[in-house]
Amino acid sequence: MYLRPGKLPLDILEKFLKSYTSSRHGVIVGPSIGEDAAAIDMGDTYLLAKTDPITFVAEDIGTYTIHINANDIATMGGTPRWFLATVLLPENSTTEELAEKVFRQLSAACSKIDVSWCGGHTEITRGIDRPIVIGMMLGEVGKSRLITTSGAQVGDDIILTKEIAIEGTSVIAREKGEELKGIFGERFVEKCRNLMDNPGISVLEDAEIAVRNGDIHSMHDPTEGGIATGLYEIAKAAGTGLLVEEEKIPVLEECRTLCRHYNLAPLGLIASGSLLITLNPKDTEVVIESLKKRGLTACQIGKIHRRDEGVKIRKGDKSRGLERFEADEITKIFR
Repeated sequence: MYLRPGKLPLDILEKFLKSYTSSRHGVIVGPSIGEDAAAIDMGDTYLLAKTDPITFVAEDIGTYTIHINANDIATMGGTPRWFLATVLLPENSTTEELAEKVFRQLSAACSKIDVSWCGGHTEITRGIDRPIVIGMMLGEVGKSRLITTSGAQVGDDIILTKEIAIEGTSVIAREKGEELKGIFGERFVEKCRNLMDNPGISVLEDAEIAVRNGDIHSMHDPTEGGIATGLYEIAKAAGTGLLVEEEKIPVLEECRTLCRHYNLAPLGLIASGSLLITLNPKDTEVVIESLKKRGLTACQIGKIHRRDEGVKIRKGDKSRGLERFEADEITKIFR
């Protein structure tokens, strides 16, 4: 049976990680479901290492690549420092101008967050119809400041920053813009497209504010598979259950509109730009208010529970198992 596009199913990925990876030579955090980056002991600090490809978008792919990779360093409590890129460009359609556009975007995005682009590889590749960029971000974090997804604790509150799904909504508008203009109008489509810049898909500031103002136990950015998959990954990594309140999860109105149009589930739509935080409940209000003072919306959407209570979502007085998404909902628009 062929697997669907998107992340490998968690049970298959977990089997492969246990069978084929290793954590020698100072590896403190190795490959594991839900962990956003590796952490390696370098003496005084931990080196954080992350790699992530951008495959859903062609426009502004360089900007996407930097922010998506930097986000995973930030969720570990770290600061992104160094970046490497593998740039794959399609045969028979790549010009010098296209290649330079990707390089220019990567350079500008690195400069914006004070990251050094220090290496990589570029080639014209057979078998692809759009540019693909695979980023590798390196960062560092003090040993006492490392945060892991597995650090979530029973009794923690769960905070979500911003509204969902910023990235998914922007990507749909960019990929289906001409079609959508005829239905919803140009102003609506442009607003959706610009979500990548406002409020943006970076969570560096979200993470920095949270760590500075609260007893943070874990952070995780919901990417492929949306917030639902992000929540499952937290529970899997920490060995816990959780309960979220459906009516507390803020969904962009533009996201609702596009999801209705394409029959997509907002909770399963790629959601970079938001950050999931679990923390000591005594600090929840302070962290939320600190985020709001910087213009970042945030709200408590649930709590971490015991593992035997499962991963659930509640609407009113009825709870059910949180839906699993084997593939991101956005893949439906490419079929």
